[in-house]
Amino acid sequence: MQKSKLLIIDDEERLRSLLARILQLEGYDVLVAASGKEGLKKLQQETIPVVLSDVKLPDINGIELTRQIKEAFPLTEIIVLTAFGTINDGVKAIKSGAFDYITKGDDNEKIIPLVSKAMDKALLQLRVQELEKKLTTKYGFDSLIGKSTAITDAIRLAQKVALTDTTVLLLGETGTGKELFAEAIHQASPRRNKSFVAVNCSAFTKELLESELFGHKAGSFTGAVKDKKGLFEEADSGTIFLDEIGELDHDLQAKLLRVLESQQFLKVGDTKPTRVNVRILAATNRNLQDEVNREKFRSDLYYRLSVFQITLPALRDRKKDIRLLAEHFMAYFALKVKKQITGMTDKFVEKLEAYNWPGNIRELKNIIERAVILADDNVLDESLLPYEMQEPPAHQAGTPLSAFDLSSVEKLHIQRVLNHTHGNRAEAARLLNIGVATLYRKLKDYGLD
Repeated sequence: MQKSKLLIIDDEERLRSLLARILQLEGYDVLVAASGKEGLKKLQQETIPVVLSDVKLPDINGIELTRQIKEAFPLTEIIVLTAFGTINDGVKAIKSGAFDYITKGDDNEKIIPLVSKAMDKALLQLRVQELEKKLTTKYGFDSLIGKSTAITDAIRLAQKVALTDTTVLLLGETGTGKELFAEAIHQASPRRNKSFVAVNCSAFTKELLESELFGHKAGSFTGAVKDKKGLFEEADSGTIFLDEIGELDHDLQAKLLRVLESQQFLKVGDTKPTRVNVRILAATNRNLQDEVNREKFRSDLYYRLSVFQITLPALRDRKKDIRLLAEHFMAYFALKVKKQITGMTDKFVEKLEAYNWPGNIRELKNIIERAVILADDNVLDESLLPYEMQEPPAHQAGTPLSAFDLSSVEKLHIQRVLNHTHGNRAEAARLLNIGVATLYRKLKDYGLD
């Protein structure tokens, strides 16, 4: 099995051939060049992680060549071959960016571990670069993973509405990927080159959220020492994503309705309207129709938001996608923590597919991250899963819970209430008649957080 490509640049054909043969026997895909110019041309044609270059070449000094290679291909590692007694050349090469140097005529076995170290570093850098691209690049629909009918139907709807300026309401349980969908819609829209601004409406108090969304004028309240642009202004000409829209206060619902109807709003403490051109995407895990019926959500705002609804399926309803998602997260976190994780055992996948996933994709992501961190080998097995996934509760296995096992009954009841509220912990605490802090403590105790 070939490890990866490396390039030998040396005008001595005999030494070039000898080194190539040694490294080919180690499994490397070896390319050769007799001059600096020829070597640079090969580097331009394909990705070559490691270069071995003589310091004395017919057309360029190896130290200058090192500088040029590092400037053009910063992730490529270079090992410089120096003549006996020319340590100074090696030091200069390292200062120019070389990984290391080795003296010609030394035992050839020294080259193998040196090349291996350089290759490991270069490949890691290439993987990290790819990871950083994924972290910093806004994704389109290609980033949405899944082949099940439930998710492909949702993607198809989102692709159609993305090309319009229509307001979209994304529905689904907590952790189903609503923000990722919203960003994909933005990236496929005519506004793709403008800002995408996301805000969680449940993360702020009413007063702070009003200032965050709409901005404020200096002196409008204590601490407002200067004018502040709100997120709607930041998203002007682009898209704003309002997550957990069901948590929005009634007064803010009225202000949002005005934006939808007239594309203008009043900043806190201002008397002159601010105009914007913003597309609004919203999401909730609540049943807004029920909220309207209970007079907790404005009906006129609901009808304006729900022009085009897309419901994202729970992970338990798309079991065939679990392996695909797990493999994606495994690769992602293996790169992030710099581990060589190559796969998952069948038993590991079986346990994942048998689980109910109350926290949906977000919970799966967290569990895979944990498994990758704990892994000592290059394959994930079931021992790396949380206890409740390794040994399913008795009620899942079809046998009754012990009447005396109060903690099991309580854990099961909390799970059921969370499922009923689609993961909304504040609503779950209300239904359980306990404080939110108490619920969070119990979730942590039972491993449900």
